Amino acid sequence: MGTAGTARSLVVVTAGLSRPSSTRLLADRLAAATAGRVAADVRVVELRELATEIAQNMVTGFPGPRLREAVDAVASADGLIAVTPVFTGSYSGLFKSFFDVVDKDALAGVPVLIAATGGTARHSLVLEHAMRPLFAYLRAVVVPTAVYAATEDWGADGAAGAVARGTGDGATGAATGAATGAAGGDGALNARIDRAGRELAALVDARPVGPAAEEQVVPFAEQLAALAVTDG
Repeated sequence: MGTAGTARSLVVVTAGLSRPSSTRLLADRLAAATAGRVAADVRVVELRELATEIAQNMVTGFPGPRLREAVDAVASADGLIAVTPVFTGSYSGLFKSFFDVVDKDALAGVPVLIAATGGTARHSLVLEHAMRPLFAYLRAVVVPTAVYAATEDWGADGAAGAVARGTGDGATGAATGAATGAAGGDGALNARIDRAGRELAALVDARPVGPAAEEQVVPFAEQLAALAVTDG
């Protein structure tokens, strides 16, 4: 268990392009389901607002100030929620391009909840054939329950109705989304969101507080000296 009263850093990365978007709504609901179980400061990174800086970074190799700040927030997070819309059977190019900027070692050991939205349930395997391998490559700890929301998962009036009920930014959006989830969303989707949030919260709470102890490096000369003593 984490130290009582110590808020953790929970960063939500959402690659929805419209405003409001069902991707942002799903991200807010997952954040609410997690933050309700572990004391956490929640920060939302909207990739649509960083699209220009991400593209510039691809050709210059240097992130702009807002992109640098977002990457630093992700790298220092105690937990991460990553949500993308499905484009042509996979995560969006904007989503992948952002995580290409993140240092390949920055997410090692960090708990990550993966989620995606799409128009039809037949794209749900994007979680397993694209997103989970991506974060496995980055050596993150991906929670067992991944969440996919198709149009029919949002209830009788679909994603548009759910978005209309859950419109909002930041904490307000998260709270509104959580409140409307039980009333307007599909019960199976709400159950997946709840289970995934519970799993992520448990992993975040179990992380040690403060910077991880640096790995002790023994100089090569000392290793040779130790071998000489052993050999007598």
